[in-house]
Amino acid sequence: MSEIRYVRGDATVPSIKGVKLIAHVCNDIGGWGKGFVLALSRRWPEPEAAYRAWHRGRAGNDFGLGAAQFVQVEPYVWVANLVGQRGIRTGSKGVPVRYEAIDAALGLLADKAVELGASVHMPRIGCGLAGGTWARVEPLVTERLVRRGLSVTVYDHGG
Repeated sequence: MSEIRYVRGDATVPSIKGVKLIAHVCNDIGGWGKGFVLALSRRWPEPEAAYRAWHRGRAGNDFGLGAAQFVQVEPYVWVANLVGQRGIRTGSKGVPVRYEAIDAALGLLADKAVELGASVHMPRIGCGLAGGTWARVEPLVTERLVRRGLSVTVYDHGG
C-alpha cells in the first residue's frame, strides 16, 4: 500500500503529470476569505464563486457538513471544496473542525478521484483555521484515500 507523500511547497501548483484534485476544507456558513482559500482565489476565481453559489442555494442542494463540491479550474486540475468545519470561531463547543464531516467528504473525494483517475493534493486539511490536529486527520486521509490506491501529496507551505 502506498503512503501519503509529504512535500514543502504550494498545494495550488502540484508538479505531477495527469489529472489533479486539490482538496481543502471549507466552513458551513458560506465564509471564504482566510487561510488556504486565499491561495486558491489568487490562482482561480471559480472555486470561490462555485462555493458561494452552492451556499446561497443550500435550501435546494446538498450543501452542509460532510458534503463535497468539485470545480474544474483547468483541463487537468479540479478543486474539491470539502465542508468540514462548523462555523469559523473557536467557542464553547470547541474548535470549528468536524472530523466526521471531513471523513464523509473524503469518501466523496475518493469516489471523484477514482472516477477522474486523479491524484490528490492538499495542505494539512482541517488543521489551520479549523483548529484540527493532523494526528486526527491523517488516519482519515489514509483510510479514505490511500487505502483505495490513490496517490496523495500533502503540502507544507514555506521554507
